[in-house]
Amino acid sequence: MQWPKKKLLKIGLCCLGVLFLSSCGKKAAVESTRIYVGVSCYDQSDIFVKELTTRFEEEIKDIGDAEKLSTIVTIRDAADSPRQQNSQVQELIDAGCNILCINLVERTDTSEIIELAKKNNVPVIFFNREPVAEDLKQWDKLYYVGADAKESGTMQGELAAEAILNNPQIDRNGDGVIQYVVLEGEPGHQDAIIRTEEAINTLKNKGIKLEKLGHGIANWNRAQAANRMEQLIGEHQNKIELVLSNNDDMALGGLDAYAKLNRTAASTPIFFGVDGTAAGLQAVQEGTLAGTVYNNKDQQAKAMAELATALVTGQSTSSFPFKNGKTLYLPYAKVTQENVDEY
Repeated sequence: MQWPKKKLLKIGLCCLGVLFLSSCGKKAAVESTRIYVGVSCYDQSDIFVKELTTRFEEEIKDIGDAEKLSTIVTIRDAADSPRQQNSQVQELIDAGCNILCINLVERTDTSEIIELAKKNNVPVIFFNREPVAEDLKQWDKLYYVGADAKESGTMQGELAAEAILNNPQIDRNGDGVIQYVVLEGEPGHQDAIIRTEEAINTLKNKGIKLEKLGHGIANWNRAQAANRMEQLIGEHQNKIELVLSNNDDMALGGLDAYAKLNRTAASTPIFFGVDGTAAGLQAVQEGTLAGTVYNNKDQQAKAMAELATALVTGQSTSSFPFKNGKTLYLPYAKVTQENVDEY
């Protein structure tokens, strides 16, 4: 039986249409199983941020292997430049990233990043450096994963208060007042301000009398902290009895200054940090750092990886314990020489 040419043409076109739709369906399926994460860090010389992003890469790979997903992670260093970070976001979107993880250079200046993401329909997970709450409300695909800075300050104050109450020798001049200095992260930074205020308020609430001798802004950096600490030692000599540092790296920098000046253990004040970096935990284990507050990079990395996967693959996010529908706070933990081996 012979088919009319016109009918054959129609059948051919239908077959081509079916093949075309089938190939499009396959392409869509491939795209939905591909997670391409673009990460921009405010400054990769920040030890905690570097450790966190390394753990994130491991977590997203583990999820990909378990769920048979193709995963790619591209990490960029903004080198503390908002302009460079904005350019990186555009480049990552142009490269095909379908999810962004942004560690903000400037937490109060997110407009360009949000506009680019929204325009290209690419969800954003901000991490470690929290945007202003109002900015997260600008679009329904903006999230934050990190920890509550207030909790870290409170815990640091509790660690310091417990040490002072249990070790009277910390008050070296015996005047009933603890003379202290602060190593601060960066001027105007929310976490730095809150950590310092909460640590001091907690100490006072525990009945510790305090006298602030000075402070040094070291931008979360060990080398800068060593320089600031040398200046503070030069100014106050052996009067310093307590050093509160906004992170471990600066606490270690402060200890470096005392080592460089060949100060004895008896003339070195007690130091407390925040983050629980590998180097910080080692210093706690060795007893040079009296304590730190563990900023759980493992849980944060896991939460980021799971949220990124859900957002790209269209899975429900209802099981995530969001605060205000946008924010995931992972808990801190107090670390001393007694429990450091757990971390």
